[in-house]
Amino acid sequence: MELPSQYNPQTVEESRYQWWEAQGLFQADVDPTRKPYTIVIPPPNITGILHMGHALNNTIQDILIRWKRMQGFNALWVPGTDHAGIATQNVVERALAKEGKTRQDLGRDAFIQRVWQWKEQYGNTILYQLKRLGSSCDWRRTRFTMDEGLSEAVLDVFIRLYNDGLIYRGNYIINWCPRCQTALADEEAPRKDTQGKLYHIRYPIEGQGAGDGGQGKKKSHAPRLTPHAPDFIEVATTRPETMLGDTAIAVHPKDKRYKALIGKHAILPLVNRKISIIADEQVDKAFGTGAVKVTPAHDPVDFQLGKKHGLEFINVMTDDAHMTNVPKAYEGLDRLDCRSKLIVDLEQQGFLGAIDEHQHNVGHCYRCHTVVEPRLSPQWFVKMKPLAKPAIEAVKKGKLKFSPERWTKVYLNWMENIEDWCISRQIWWGHRLPVWYCNNCSQGQGAGDRGQGKIPTHAPRPAPHAPELGVIVSKSKPATCPQCGNVDLKQDEDVLDTWFSSWLWPFSTLGWPNKTKDLDYFYPTDTLVTAQEIIFFWVARMVMAGYFCMKDLPFSNVYIHGTVRDITGKKMSKSLGNIIDPLDIIKQYGTDALRYTLITSTAIGQDIFLSEERFTAGRNFANKLWNATRFVLAAGDAGGEAPAARPESRRDSRRARTDGGVSQAAGPAAITVPDRWILSRLQHTVMAVTKSLDACLFNEAATALYDFLWHDFCDWYLEIAKVQLQHQAPSTKQQETTKAILVHVLETGLRLLHPVMPFVTEELWQQLQHTAHSTQHTDKAVSIMKAAWPKPDKKLIDDEAESQFERFTAVVGAIRTTRAELNVPPDRKPPVHLITQHAALRSFFESQQSLLKTLAGVGEVHVAAKAQKPKDAASAVVDGIEVILPLAGLIDVDKERARKQQQVEELTKHLQQAEARLKDRHFTEKAPAEVVQGARDRKTQLEETLKKTAEHLAVLQAM
Repeated sequence: MELPSQYNPQTVEESRYQWWEAQGLFQADVDPTRKPYTIVIPPPNITGILHMGHALNNTIQDILIRWKRMQGFNALWVPGTDHAGIATQNVVERALAKEGKTRQDLGRDAFIQRVWQWKEQYGNTILYQLKRLGSSCDWRRTRFTMDEGLSEAVLDVFIRLYNDGLIYRGNYIINWCPRCQTALADEEAPRKDTQGKLYHIRYPIEGQGAGDGGQGKKKSHAPRLTPHAPDFIEVATTRPETMLGDTAIAVHPKDKRYKALIGKHAILPLVNRKISIIADEQVDKAFGTGAVKVTPAHDPVDFQLGKKHGLEFINVMTDDAHMTNVPKAYEGLDRLDCRSKLIVDLEQQGFLGAIDEHQHNVGHCYRCHTVVEPRLSPQWFVKMKPLAKPAIEAVKKGKLKFSPERWTKVYLNWMENIEDWCISRQIWWGHRLPVWYCNNCSQGQGAGDRGQGKIPTHAPRPAPHAPELGVIVSKSKPATCPQCGNVDLKQDEDVLDTWFSSWLWPFSTLGWPNKTKDLDYFYPTDTLVTAQEIIFFWVARMVMAGYFCMKDLPFSNVYIHGTVRDITGKKMSKSLGNIIDPLDIIKQYGTDALRYTLITSTAIGQDIFLSEERFTAGRNFANKLWNATRFVLAAGDAGGEAPAARPESRRDSRRARTDGGVSQAAGPAAITVPDRWILSRLQHTVMAVTKSLDACLFNEAATALYDFLWHDFCDWYLEIAKVQLQHQAPSTKQQETTKAILVHVLETGLRLLHPVMPFVTEELWQQLQHTAHSTQHTDKAVSIMKAAWPKPDKKLIDDEAESQFERFTAVVGAIRTTRAELNVPPDRKPPVHLITQHAALRSFFESQQSLLKTLAGVGEVHVAAKAQKPKDAASAVVDGIEVILPLAGLIDVDKERARKQQQVEELTKHLQQAEARLKDRHFTEKAPAEVVQGARDRKTQLEETLKKTAEHLAVLQAM
């Protein structure tokens, strides 16, 4: 069947993917005779739609899976989605808001049912989009973090951890999102540099009177304190609204300014509550005034001070960050409105000192970006240090490796300083805690009570297996309380952190906690491909869970890819309007173009800088291969005998598999130097691509294939093949050899490229199977993805042929360049003289005259040891060979000399301007880095162009 004249991805990709699925080519089942290779997909949120980050991540995974599948591994890629508790609940709540409803209007059960309905309607969208990307997952195995099996795994591990004393409940300072109204782990509240203010507030000393506060309104000065009789103590804070919950002021014990005040009391302004002045070495004498307000219920450092000094804990905010347990004037105000009113009132009453500009790090919710509130709250936690020990050792002993290696240090630093993990969330969508409270034993103090007002602090459970009074941990509701027999039991309202289900992903998706054949065969998995921002959220926790549940690593290699950015280096976001939609790229350029561009745009682990124009390179590459295959198919259909049968059916399988029967199809005399060269280059390419994939150097693998297929094969060997096919008599050994090599090299190249560009390679490979010179005649694989990964045949590596042919291409290139630069008309064919003292080189070029004439566009070829250079001739020395091109009567020398002189002058002017710009420090220091680099690249390009143009001018001046 003849290929269409142009490649249209839209007519190929969807039908080809459906064919792959219908053939069951992505499926992997337990097979003890084969070695497994397993990847679990980082489960995208059910709220997600495909973006460039997904496209990069899943392209890398698909490259690995397709490559390993072709290498003969039983390759399994497990797909699935994450329920994404906070994100999904927010989406459904916004939909309800459009109906004028809240989740509270529906009630918990009805709301959860509404979320399930939304999930069924929209939750698999991203999986369909991953198919458009070509992802070869075993879709039969698609899992969801809240499906029945994974939910069972979540309950099982919670109970195991609880029974081992690794899960506990306690009142601690957590990150609280007032918008989502839930606790957040530290990793879910990233800190951002924020421009704020530092407010200085004066607290009167008990018995000294309020004083006038210095009346130094908004003037920065030292506190008016003396060692004898101070009347106030000044503190500095970025969150003045929390002062309403202050229960102490702390100073450093060695701070001479405040030594006389230690043990005394201050009066809390506006509240008129007496608070202690305490000493503690944690206080930084250099920050602010050296005295700090202590709000144990609203600051992690103050929380520790409160526990240490036995202070009162007062929560002054509701779940949505409105004020409570405060004077009436502030009751019910939003925290920021309260701040504004407090500042006015403090100033009016003489308690406000300076207000300084202040840059500080502020935590924000990772989902809605609201500023989080540090807040004392009863929550459930996992003790992480015991779980971290084997996960740290695995990396230190080299069992778990990161690529790039620099992420090893980041992982270890976090693990060695790990804090306990807050796993409870105050939302409805998710895995509800398997915890019941006996109202009789616990007097109703469940975790659902966020504990407003004055709160007692609870220590962690003191020892494993010590049951908490009134707390029952069970997969299902107990009939009675095992401690008192009471039937009045209530389940905890909270759900588990989304990551509590996804940290079990590598083994729960294979059947754990049941002992399944899949789990025994496919676990541990092999490679995890993910982004740097979830090393702590997910990667580290999976390693810990793997050791706790399976006593083994969940994977042995972690590949961390970079972030996809726009061409200026900015992260892609809707707000910036710089998003490139991968689905739009697929529609316009094709999936293979998208995949190729993503992979070649970055070095290992580096960020990717994209513009839409870059995808044309991938499209052009696919078109180049398409046209090359059309030529090879046409050449193969020209007649002649087929080469030897498919190598796997022959005894000498190693030789036949790699050279495609070429050596059997022709004797030594039929193998030309270009034939030997392309076969040798093919072996080097096979080795380079395989080595690069082994090292996760995906861009280097793709670039090596591009260079070989585009330049070596298409630019050179195809053109040579045309000559060899045209200049020989029909049905000669040379023709048969040329046809066999064309098919073999192209077919092998398509197999090498398949993991990167699966659609076009499958389509072209299928066409090649119908040619007389196909190397796949017997025991034929049904698909390229089931064909064997190429192996190099070192017997075909030919250093002599490569050296000779490199000289040949250099000579052809020099002639072509000279013709173009000196405007020699295309239809004129000047003679060429090749001068070299080396007899072997003379013999070689004598034998290649026919090729040289055609490829260089010249007439007679004269090869000699020496010659007289004609008057009007251009010359160049290429690798020890002088190339002389007589041009008498072919060009107007004076006109060309003037043209080149003008070009030199213009290039010199532009280069001087580029140099001056780069010498301007205002430009180099103020302009964006990518702009400065662009200017440097421009200068380098101008220098190279000027050098070449000056050389051509010198040639003309010598004529």
